[in-house]
Amino acid sequence: MKFIKNIFDSVRPNFEKGGKLEKYWPVLDGFETLMFVPGHATSKGSHIRDGIDLKRTMVTVILALLPCLLFGMYNTGYQHFVAVGQEATFMEMFLYGALKVLPIVIVSYGVGLGIEFLFCIKNGHSIQEGFLVSGMLIPLIMPVEVPLWMVAVATAFAVVFGKEVFGGTGMNILNPALTARAFLFFAYPTKMSGNSVWVSTDGIQTVDGFTGATALGNAVEQGMAGIPPYMDAIIGTIPGSIGETSVLACILGAILLIYSGIGSWRVMLSMLIGGYVMGMLFNAWGANSYMEIPAHHQLMLGGFFFGMVFMATDPVSASQTNTGKWIYGFFCGLLGIMIRVFNPAYPEGIMMAILFMNVMAPMIDHYVIQGNINKRLKRVKAVA
Repeated sequence: MKFIKNIFDSVRPNFEKGGKLEKYWPVLDGFETLMFVPGHATSKGSHIRDGIDLKRTMVTVILALLPCLLFGMYNTGYQHFVAVGQEATFMEMFLYGALKVLPIVIVSYGVGLGIEFLFCIKNGHSIQEGFLVSGMLIPLIMPVEVPLWMVAVATAFAVVFGKEVFGGTGMNILNPALTARAFLFFAYPTKMSGNSVWVSTDGIQTVDGFTGATALGNAVEQGMAGIPPYMDAIIGTIPGSIGETSVLACILGAILLIYSGIGSWRVMLSMLIGGYVMGMLFNAWGANSYMEIPAHHQLMLGGFFFGMVFMATDPVSASQTNTGKWIYGFFCGLLGIMIRVFNPAYPEGIMMAILFMNVMAPMIDHYVIQGNINKRLKRVKAVA
């Protein structure tokens, strides 16, 4: 590491004020602070009041996402070989999936970081760390068959209109990754829904009876009869977005986020409660077969757990007060299940619910804080 540090020390004078490469100081700073602890403090946006800096916090989130990424690679290969009716080893499935998933990850990071570097050079500020996580989240919430140019366009939209127009990392009101997903969902719906986008077949004829439909897609038409077994949903060997299918992988990520103090257990638990309550209400209503799916099984489907662990807990776009986190998380879960059941056109109601609650989060915190102020004023008046 000392050798790398010496390299940065030798080239830094060229990038400092007065140097011939002064304009490109954000580029050097971005790479140097990725390797070493920054020598300067954050001036706006997200702050880490601890011995750890923001980049290390983002790296911890990426580590929490690795189980979802690795399982997503395996499941992509698994679904492919099941669809075409061919036998394959674990490693063959994983390598096939890696060749499909890694290009999406590379495009996401390449486009997103490239745009952030351009904004940093133009505005003369240091590189912002938030996209280290967004760059991984965007591929994981995409179907494997999404064209790479769409990933590039959606990533650019998310960075420019989801972050930079609000002032960059720590200033955005919407989750950037979900902004990218929503953009593609409404701009190119045929590439983000249906039965053909979730499983990669490379043009090979699929076996008879294989549809490639997601569990939620089958549930809309067939109710309980169309959804996969409970354990398959937990493990994640079902069609769906690259990183969203495995509840087990999401739980592993949640353990790391909660243990490190980065992810809010209040948001996760309250969202789980909200989703379960809505599922129970639908079970009691039972107006159709979709509503009769047991609440505990309903929570295992789609992107509920992935959204609960990695999206709803975004420290920027979520509620900041402890009471607000309980309210925010509860309605993320409740609205997510309600949207997916009431309007099957939006089977991934979790995306819409979290984005809606992102907008509501500042208002929730405002009323929580105002309520605390009013209580204190009453105590002051009572003493006086």
